[in-house]
Amino acid sequence: MTRPRVALVTARAARGTDQDMPLLLAALGDAGAEACEVDWDDDTVDWSRFDLALLRSTWDYFERLPDFIAWAEQVSRHSRFLNPLDVIRWNTDKHYLADLDRAGVPVVPSAFVEPGEDAIAMIGGFLEHFPHPPSAPSPMNGGRKNQDVVVKPAVGAGSRDAQRHSRGNRDAIVAHVQRLLEKNRSALLQPYLERVDEHGETALLFFDGEFSHAIRKGPLLKRDEGPTAGLYAKETIEPRTPSAGELAVARGALAAIPFERPLLYARVDLIRDDDGSPRLLELELVEPSVFVAHADGAAQRFAKAIVRRIAARAGRSA
Repeated sequence: MTRPRVALVTARAARGTDQDMPLLLAALGDAGAEACEVDWDDDTVDWSRFDLALLRSTWDYFERLPDFIAWAEQVSRHSRFLNPLDVIRWNTDKHYLADLDRAGVPVVPSAFVEPGEDAIAMIGGFLEHFPHPPSAPSPMNGGRKNQDVVVKPAVGAGSRDAQRHSRGNRDAIVAHVQRLLEKNRSALLQPYLERVDEHGETALLFFDGEFSHAIRKGPLLKRDEGPTAGLYAKETIEPRTPSAGELAVARGALAAIPFERPLLYARVDLIRDDDGSPRLLELELVEPSVFVAHADGAAQRFAKAIVRRIAARAGRSA
């Protein structure tokens, strides 16, 4: 019996930095698959020789999104591509947060500034709409009366071009948004929910719709600090057991995805509101780190889900 062939798709710049990669390669081999690491923009690759092209660490896609989408369209014509193309198109732009908000998912409050819009007016409206944190000043937020503001591009990855600004430093907020708009990039504005400084983020991993494990990520953005210069921001990771409320929000977010479910893989990133309620920060369906080193058996669970998908398709085609 021929072993299924799997391309774990990465980027040249990410080679050697994806900590999931060696564990997944080994787990797929143990599960009976032939897997290899392949750069997404390597023109010499014959994608038709793979039973599955699996996006893993294409962490430079946002720098040339049209090329990436065109590549994904091409691969989808020659090999199975997961997560699928329509999901990739939707999830590579954080405007999807508005879709989830309309579906009733408790997302971090978000506003977008589009190229051609009046950045000063849009930022002013945002600051008026979120004038204060949800509760009184506390030692946790240093006694401040006003929330900080996060500015990030609508299309981005690895916290690149994302910054946390002091609310009173409106000139810096405007300048940051203007820099993005001048490059024809939409800007996303969010209030900085300060419980992340104490609690961090919770990332919940799902394989084939089933919860696998969760990790804690420490806070990344420091006030008035410059943007990340590398391919991605360095993270502090440790295992975490999610609460029942976090699991409920994560499952609700996955249920609200406007595509066929379950997806092969998904990561749901949550932070806590000022009252402790979990809110969706991001839904990662394209190239998320899945942190398999931080949970026993996680790499094997993912590998088995991948092989099952290939076998199921082969069975339907027989």
